[in-house]
Amino acid sequence: MIGYAPWLVGAPLLGAAILLLGPVLGLKWLDRWGHWIGVLASSTSAVLGGWLLFRMIGTPADERVVDHHLWTWLSAGGLEVDLGLRLDPLSMTFVGLVTFVGTLIHFYSVEYMAHDPHRRRFFAYLNLFVAAMLLLVLADSYLLLFVGWEGVGLASYLLIGFWDTQRANARENAVAAKKAFVMNRVGDMGLIAAMALLFANTGALDFGTLFGSGHGGEAAIGSLNEATATAVGLCLLLGACGKSAQFPLQAWLGDAMAGPTPVSALIHAATMVTAGVYLLVRSGPVLDAAPTAQLVVVIIGSITLLFGAIVGTAKDDIKKALAASTMSQIGYMMLAAGLGTVGYAFAIFHLLTHGFFKAGLFLGAGSVMHGMKDEVDMRGFGALSRVMPLTAWSMMFGWLAILGIPPFSGFWSKDKIIEAAFTGEGWQPWVFGGAALLGAGITAFYMTRLMTMTFWGRPRWTEPEYHPHESPALMVWPQVILAVGSIALGGVLAFGDIFTTWLEPSVGHAEHHAPVLPVPVLMAATIAVVLVGAFVGYAMYRRNVPAVAPRGSFLTRAARNDLYQDAANEALVVRPGEGLTAVLVTGDRNVIDQGWNALAQAVASIGALLRKAQTGYVRAYAASMAAGVLIIGAVVVLVATVGQTAGA
Repeated sequence: MIGYAPWLVGAPLLGAAILLLGPVLGLKWLDRWGHWIGVLASSTSAVLGGWLLFRMIGTPADERVVDHHLWTWLSAGGLEVDLGLRLDPLSMTFVGLVTFVGTLIHFYSVEYMAHDPHRRRFFAYLNLFVAAMLLLVLADSYLLLFVGWEGVGLASYLLIGFWDTQRANARENAVAAKKAFVMNRVGDMGLIAAMALLFANTGALDFGTLFGSGHGGEAAIGSLNEATATAVGLCLLLGACGKSAQFPLQAWLGDAMAGPTPVSALIHAATMVTAGVYLLVRSGPVLDAAPTAQLVVVIIGSITLLFGAIVGTAKDDIKKALAASTMSQIGYMMLAAGLGTVGYAFAIFHLLTHGFFKAGLFLGAGSVMHGMKDEVDMRGFGALSRVMPLTAWSMMFGWLAILGIPPFSGFWSKDKIIEAAFTGEGWQPWVFGGAALLGAGITAFYMTRLMTMTFWGRPRWTEPEYHPHESPALMVWPQVILAVGSIALGGVLAFGDIFTTWLEPSVGHAEHHAPVLPVPVLMAATIAVVLVGAFVGYAMYRRNVPAVAPRGSFLTRAARNDLYQDAANEALVVRPGEGLTAVLVTGDRNVIDQGWNALAQAVASIGALLRKAQTGYVRAYAASMAAGVLIIGAVVVLVATVGQTAGA
């Protein structure tokens, strides 16, 4: 079984290589049919991943952590770095999500990108994205994980800026890709620093040595003192913030909507932004040894879930509203990951259900754009459920799932996080639990606003300027399949705690702690808050939707501008960085360069002066020698006189 595991990464990587290099080798037909190679590559990983997952489910729990050595990466003296894969319930859960949802997005993209002249290259990048994410989650060490981590960053850069030529907004698209790339590099420095600290203190970066083999082996992470563990945990958090768009490195996520809509679905549901959550859950033993780092993770998650929710309330761009939603939902997962063993399984549970309903919502948004001439402003939509019923129904199930309405998927996963957030002592459960509860209400408001402005109310478009229509079958059926997941996946996995039990070999036993409020009270409060938010959102936007957004309050204007995060980055980072650079450049030019130039000029001047002594006349040289002898004699006499005086 394990021998086939490398092909999980190899199939999409091979597909990307064929699609990128094929035309160079004379395979011109790839421009017309190459996208099906991309679909086949992703489908191969999905089938293989499903088979391996099924086989793992059938094995005893204590045999579900398998490290598969591939080869020695490098050997230098006493240092040997091995390359291998770790198959366990955590990595295989991600394999299932990435390959299944990724393959549906590949099929959807065949029709969505049908008229794009660079469709072959687009599918090559999609394959590269899937391969990099699979390498990230299957790696058996931080070092190999980092290779996949950087591969995901590269693929996202290529896909966000895919439309960087021959379009009116090509420059903005390129800038958005660069923004995502640069902000992710900031986070990457955190992951690099974490690896350096781990290697310096344990001499290892592989998970088997650091965390134990899964069969009772001794874990090297136990040798870290709390201060070092805290430093490692905070560095890992920095890396996760960059990749998962968490505060304060979240500003790139909204701009990333510049890419084609299938890219947005892939980034938000199955790859890019889920990587940070995976990193922290995989690094659970580090966080367990660093309570301070755990607290910071919970704080960052709480801030981000509210930050994204507030931003989502004022976005008129349907894709940017969903992007703000992703930021907020990942915040819930980060909050859960910071709660320790009580929250690790719930973080991944919500990540899995979110992957289905968020992919469905994004693909639905792409379907709306397909029928509305690529328009994204929801103020120009309305009543689209009449002409796009399948898209409307599939998005409605995703909407109910993200709201957490029982029995839809989000109810089973997000409510568990809210319940876990209300556990603990002192002020923490009230603050973090209150933030999670408030976020649920705001989520219900802005997602109902999105659905109302898009599908309900009166039409704010006219024929023949727009001719909205249902999308082709190849775009609709992936939405339908994801809608089924939005309806049923959470309930199936929550039955008998199947999913949390499944993850135990990877994340440990999900400890149960009683929340500060009874569970029925929390459930009732959550549903009540959600219903109030949904009612307000529907009442405000079912009729009165001006074509131009009103000025609104200060908070509304701030939310439209992402709570001025770009302005804050400009003031706190960019401008001081530019000022420091200007000082360094000035010092380099006026101090260092001028100093060396002055030294060179002094040497040249001395040389010019000495050159005058080289006259070529013998009498001049004889006179110089005589003068030298006289000077030496005078010095000898002077020294002798001083010596005699000192002796007397």
